[in-house]
Amino acid sequence: MRYLSEEELQIATRFLFLSMAIVVINQDIQHVKKGAFKIKEPYIGLLGKMAAEAAKERRRLRKVMESKKIRVVTLNKNDSFSSFLFLCQGKEEKRNYFNPSIRKKVQRIVEELLEKALPHIQQAYAAAAKN
Repeated sequence: MRYLSEEELQIATRFLFLSMAIVVINQDIQHVKKGAFKIKEPYIGLLGKMAAEAAKERRRLRKVMESKKIRVVTLNKNDSFSSFLFLCQGKEEKRNYFNPSIRKKVQRIVEELLEKALPHIQQAYAAAAKN
């Protein structure tokens, strides 16, 4: 049974999966920094821009969640499933997610962030090339 509205659930799940995407991006930055890349700066710049965009969106979502009194709590995780509790103004809803499904949702968010970041990086490199 659903206790949260569609909007409340959409805000909470976006916040949850966006937070996971930020962790993935930050791990990727560390992998590039420590990796055998010959020229690391373009990758680090792109990933940094993606992380900044994600952090900006997460700040906005956090403000909305505070105003609507929405919280997300991790209940448990195992090899196949992760459980989260969504709380909103005295209502609560437990949801179980299949871990490969979480991975796909996080991947989609990372792809969205990549699409947002690429034009900014391309403009920066185009401006640098002119100088």
